[in-house]
Amino acid sequence: MLAQVGLLGLSQAGVTVAAFGSQVLLARTLTREDFGSFTAVLAVVSLTAPLAVFGVSELWLQVFGQEGARAYRWVGPSLRLAGAACAALLLGVLAWSAAELPDATAAVRALLATVVAAQAALALAGSVRQLRGDYRGLSALQLAPHLGRVLVTVAVWAAGLSVVAAAAGYAVVAVATVAACLLATREFRRGAMPLEGHPAPAAVPAPAVVPAGPAVPVGGLDAGPRLGELLGAATPYVLGNVCYLLGIHFGTVLAAELLGGAEAALLAVPMAVLTAVYLVPRVVYQQYLLGKLHRWAGSDAEAVLLAYRWGSAGMVALGVVVAAAVAVGGLVALPVVFGPEYRDAAPVLAVLALAVPFRFGGAAVAALLTSGGLLRRKVVYQAVGAVVLLAALAVAVPAWGVRGAAGATVLAEAVLCCLLWVAARRGVVGDAPLPTWRDLRRRLSREAPRAS
Repeated sequence: MLAQVGLLGLSQAGVTVAAFGSQVLLARTLTREDFGSFTAVLAVVSLTAPLAVFGVSELWLQVFGQEGARAYRWVGPSLRLAGAACAALLLGVLAWSAAELPDATAAVRALLATVVAAQAALALAGSVRQLRGDYRGLSALQLAPHLGRVLVTVAVWAAGLSVVAAAAGYAVVAVATVAACLLATREFRRGAMPLEGHPAPAAVPAPAVVPAGPAVPVGGLDAGPRLGELLGAATPYVLGNVCYLLGIHFGTVLAAELLGGAEAALLAVPMAVLTAVYLVPRVVYQQYLLGKLHRWAGSDAEAVLLAYRWGSAGMVALGVVVAAAVAVGGLVALPVVFGPEYRDAAPVLAVLALAVPFRFGGAAVAALLTSGGLLRRKVVYQAVGAVVLLAALAVAVPAWGVRGAAGATVLAEAVLCCLLWVAARRGVVGDAPLPTWRDLRRRLSREAPRAS
């Protein structure tokens, strides 16, 4: 377990460095107005990612965790749903681009529309690698696009290219990412990929009403879900991801609209740091533990309780340490790394750092709600957090600018974390006795292979 999480952690460290390096090079190459506009467009495009994949990536983790190889019946219908959603969003972004013609912003929007397809493909391929237990492949898959963006930004910086050239480079990386993801999921789409923690497809018997077959092909012996069933299962994941991304990107988008690109850049830089920090709980829970939690929910209550007590407490403690490092380090590092014109971004980052422990703890208990049959309740609470964020931004941004946006973000994260934690304590733990430290040590030393 630790080796696999460590591999994912190293990959995410590489993603963090690459993403941060790209931001630094763009900030130093483009004017602050162009950089703010570029990051605002990229934020809008990123907000479309949950709609583009339509929750299919998380749905796969759930249904394969519950059904094993029989869940291949979901693959064909869910891929068609994700493809239709992605195509509709691409058309929407292109229409949004046309509204700015003949301004350069129109070209940036149109070129960055390709990122919609790339993000959807990465989400789907990442879930496939998790189901396979191929954490090395998952690490490479999530790191490669960011390395491609680094090459683009180095070229833009070295040649002094424009914001349109930067967007064109990002588009090339996005197209290459989609092609790589198609190759990485080829065996899965055929219904022949072995699944971690489950018998191989050939060993899974078909239902009693038909003869046993060598494998469960996509759309084969088991009838696939009806459209209504598929939409009902996937929609909560879509809504939850939209709420998550609102917290990451909407402040920057609103600042760009109300305050201008230059002011939005002062929020975009600290939010880029915060986004990189937020990768830590996503590695542990979304990329490693979530599929396992879906399996444990029906067969291993002790593992779930251990994840609640020690996993959530550990994430909060780690969040406090990380928040202190970010707040103190940002005061010195941001003006040095991004340039003196971003000196005013350091206090904004110090405020945003207060949200880190809430996000770390909230991510831990949110994963338990997802796997514990309380997904819809989790989504309701995420919607409450999103409403708090939008209301706070509406008041704070006009009154206090980007610092107000930072304070609104912290408030929304605190409210959401409290709601999720209470729900997990009541709905997942209930009256069950919590495991001790000795139970955790025994589990890690003796029973880790069985639990995974």
